[in-house]
Amino acid sequence: MQLIFSVGLIFAIVAWGIISPTSLASVFDTALASITKNFGWLYLWAVLALVIFAFYLAFSRYGSLKLGDDEDEPEFSLGAWFAMLFAAGMGIGLVFWGVAEPISHYNAAPPGLVSATPEAANAAVRYSFFHWGLHPWSVYSIVALSIAFFQYRRRRPALISESTSALPWRPVQRLSGLFDSLAVIATAFGVAASLGMGALQINSGLQVVFGLPISKAAQVSIIIVTTALFIASAVSGVTKGVKWLSNFNMIVAAALTLAVFLLGPTVAIIDTFTNTLGTYLSEFVRMSLRMTPFRESSWVGGWTVFYWAWWVSWSPFVGLFIARVSRGRTIREFVFGTVLAPSLLAFIWFSVFGGTALHMEIWQHVPIAAAVKQDVSTALFNMLGAMPMGLAMSVVATLLVLIFFVTSGDSATLVLGTMSTRGNPDPSARIKIVWGSLVAGIAISLLLAGGIKAVQTATIVFALPFTLVILLMVVSLWRGIREDWQEEQQRERDMRQRLRKLMAQGS
Repeated sequence: MQLIFSVGLIFAIVAWGIISPTSLASVFDTALASITKNFGWLYLWAVLALVIFAFYLAFSRYGSLKLGDDEDEPEFSLGAWFAMLFAAGMGIGLVFWGVAEPISHYNAAPPGLVSATPEAANAAVRYSFFHWGLHPWSVYSIVALSIAFFQYRRRRPALISESTSALPWRPVQRLSGLFDSLAVIATAFGVAASLGMGALQINSGLQVVFGLPISKAAQVSIIIVTTALFIASAVSGVTKGVKWLSNFNMIVAAALTLAVFLLGPTVAIIDTFTNTLGTYLSEFVRMSLRMTPFRESSWVGGWTVFYWAWWVSWSPFVGLFIARVSRGRTIREFVFGTVLAPSLLAFIWFSVFGGTALHMEIWQHVPIAAAVKQDVSTALFNMLGAMPMGLAMSVVATLLVLIFFVTSGDSATLVLGTMSTRGNPDPSARIKIVWGSLVAGIAISLLLAGGIKAVQTATIVFALPFTLVILLMVVSLWRGIREDWQEEQQRERDMRQRLRKLMAQGS
């Protein structure tokens, strides 16, 4: 019943976007503006609470609890595990926004700063750290940890609704099916919107490299090709296609980062990382709770609150996928691997790409800021084009975007298949093909109708109720962890008593 409701609502909104994209955009833009204005504080407090909760679990006595039985070992090596969770979580977003976001903040500085100044440049990289660092990964980590805990320790299906099973409250139990529906809707819309938006950046890269004109026909062709690739990867399974592509992607991303670091302003990049990490840590709490009640500014709502809602809307998809590949990890290892490590990589990425772009804009007068104002999808390629070996790096960047989309698509297909088969961790090939084709069809229809941006906004609107679901998952996870830890302590006490009795009898 929940699946029928989810698919029906998805088709209704897609039909609306095709028939009247302007109307759809207007309604959801109004809804989003109202949510960011009236509930922005909720997002800020909720996401900060998730950061605190994640680190508390990692450093507390509960960190030694294993996601599974005591004898369970991780299914994937540390490198493969990290590559898969990073690729699914935000790999493509970093490629798209690595240059575009710092330059955007430089063009339109946060409240209290003057745009296009050294202070604006410093704040631009700091807020990029903030938007892509500990906060979003804590959202993913807690959702994934909750799913993995109840899946591997309580033998529950891999569903959002099962992650609230430790709560004794009857209203929550009655609404649990709705939680799964919200997860399916958010995942399907988020992936479809990303496929459409990603097609724009791949098209920009192909224009730079091969002169392919930017057109709807080219973008539809890109979606069809990437869909065929990610369906093939998803059908081959997590241990084959998904893992191989994720590992290859990390190698390509590392190679491109190293090339920009060595061919770009190396010392300035190191200085950018050092300075920004310091200001990020010192301004952490202030940025986490920053609102502008006495200033007419939409900056916090348009960036921070929007991002927090976007991460929440993607959390069921990313959380389910991370849970799928994380059996056998301890809670401490899980949190470090899903929060600290990817945040550090994001910091390095923005220091290299954002720092290089700002250095070129300010000191070499390369017009990257003007290019971002015109079309953000061209930001990376404009920067690479002004560097030595720019064409070769643009080819690598286009390949990286393509593969990141494939890895996001195959993991999303797996998650949608899992959610639509009552938590089956390895749904059939037919289910994966149906969901992959459906998501691609949604993306193509909305791209042709001009409704991709509206559906992206709709995804954010659905994040508000899911924020409350995540808070319920936190309470349920906390209750479950305490119960299991107490049971383990009791088993250890019982075992010690038995050993003492045996030793006493033997003597």
